[in-house]
Amino acid sequence: MGQEVEGGFSREDRQAYREKVKRNLDAMRRMLDEGHFEVERKLCGMEVEFYVVDRDVNPANLNDELLNLIESEDFQTELAQFNIEFNLAPHKLVGTVFREMEEELLTSFHYAQRRASELDAEIAMIGILPTLDDLDTTLDNLSKKTRYRQLNDQIMLARGEDFVVDIEGPERVQITINSIMMEAAATSVQLHLQVTPDGFPATWNAAQAIAAAQVGVAANSPFLLGKETWRETRIALFEQAIDTRSEELAAQGVRPRVWFGERWIDSVLDLFDENVRYFPALLPELTDQEPVEQLERGEVPHLGELTLHNGTIYRWNRPVYGVARGKPHLRVENRVLPAGPTMVDVIANAAFYYGLVRAVAEESPSITQQLSFAAATDNFFSAARDGIEAVVFWPGVGEVPVTELVLRTLLPLAHQGLDAWNVDRRDRDHYLGIIEQRCLRRVNGASWMVRQARKELDTGCGRRDALRNATRRYLELSATNEPVHTWDLA
Repeated sequence: MGQEVEGGFSREDRQAYREKVKRNLDAMRRMLDEGHFEVERKLCGMEVEFYVVDRDVNPANLNDELLNLIESEDFQTELAQFNIEFNLAPHKLVGTVFREMEEELLTSFHYAQRRASELDAEIAMIGILPTLDDLDTTLDNLSKKTRYRQLNDQIMLARGEDFVVDIEGPERVQITINSIMMEAAATSVQLHLQVTPDGFPATWNAAQAIAAAQVGVAANSPFLLGKETWRETRIALFEQAIDTRSEELAAQGVRPRVWFGERWIDSVLDLFDENVRYFPALLPELTDQEPVEQLERGEVPHLGELTLHNGTIYRWNRPVYGVARGKPHLRVENRVLPAGPTMVDVIANAAFYYGLVRAVAEESPSITQQLSFAAATDNFFSAARDGIEAVVFWPGVGEVPVTELVLRTLLPLAHQGLDAWNVDRRDRDHYLGIIEQRCLRRVNGASWMVRQARKELDTGCGRRDALRNATRRYLELSATNEPVHTWDLA
C-alpha cells in the first residue's frame, strides 16, 4: 500500500467512505459489463523488498538517507527504516523478458549497493534477517511517512490490544508486540501479471493452487528473533503481526486481513465484493471523484477508495485495479515469495510462476474441479512450515514430496506455459533449470541457511555469533549472483 494518506478520521468519514467504496464497486461492475478494460497487453512486473544492514549485518535505520543518495523513483520506502523497495517497470511477457529483468534488477541493485556503502551499510535480500532482534521492531524505527503511522494506529485501534506472535517450529517463538512493526521483518517479492477480465478468475485460481509449490522451492525465512522456526516463517509472521482480530473475533470466524481466502472464484468481482463485505476500512481517505459520474462523462475513474481499501487487505494473491495510458486494467499480484537469495534465483522463481500459472489456468478440466480449496490451503501452510521438505497433495498424484511434484508434474507445465508466452527457449531452460536443480539437490535459501547456522553452532559459537557468521556468508554468496543450489557451506 503505497498511497499517502492525510489521517484524522471521524465516524462520519468512515460512513461516507463505506458508501463511496460501494459506488466504486458499482462503477467497476459497470466497466466490466461494458468492456472498458485493457485486453491486448500482456504485461508482467515485479517489486522486490530489501533490508538495509550495517557492517555487523544488523538492521540499519537508514532508508531515508539511502533513498536520498539513490535519487530514483524506482526505489521507495517500506514500513521500517531498515527496509527499501525496488519497483521494476512493467515488461511484455515474451522473448528474453526474464534475462532483461535480471539485468535491470542487477544494475539497480549494484547501484543501490554502491550508494549504501557510502553510509557504511549494504543491501540484503532475504525473507527474514536472521540477526533481527526484537528491539529492531519498535515503533521508533517506523519509516517517516504519514501513511505508516496512520496504518499502525488504525490497525491497533481495530484490534484493541497488543499482538501476539506465536509460531511453533523446531523452536517456538512467542512474543507480544504493541505495533505492526514486526511486519517489517518479512521482506518479499511481489509478481504482477496483467490479465483480461475474462481470464482473471482462472488465473487467480491457478495462482492459489500453485502457491504451495512456489513457497516450497523458494522458502528463505527459517529464523525469527534468533530461533529456527518455519522454513518460510514470513507467512506465519505476516498473518499474525497485523491481525486486527481479537482472540474472540477469530474464534467467531471473522476473516483475517492477511488471508489465503476460502473459495475459488468465478469473477474478479468476487474478491472485491468480499473485501467490501468482510473488512471495515482502515484508512477511510475520501477523494472528490464520483466514479459513476466520471463514466457518464466518458472518463476513466481511478476508483481511489476501492483501491486504497484493497491495499489494506493482504491476500496472498491479490486483485489489483489500475489505470495506465488512460485505460483501466486488472492484475493478479502474487505475494507468496520471499526476497532473495540472489537475483538469478528471484528471476527463476518468477519464470516458474509465470509459466506454471498460465498452464494451470488453461487446463481442462479446471484445477477448481480437481483440487479442493481446503487442500490448496493446507498445501500452502505445509510448504511454509517445511519448505523444500514439504509433502503436499495434487490431483492425480496424491500426497507427494513437493520436490517430486515439481520435478515430475509442475516443471513440465511451467515449460508449456512459458512456451505459450513465447519466451525465449534458452531462457526458459536456464531459469527453470535452476528450479529443477533446487529440487534435485533439495536446497533453497532456507535449507542452506539452517545448515550453515548449525555448522557454525557445531564449532562452539554462541547463537548470536553463529547467526551473524551465517548471515555474513549468505551476503557474500548472494553478491556473486550464483544460484543458491550451488552454494557451499563455509
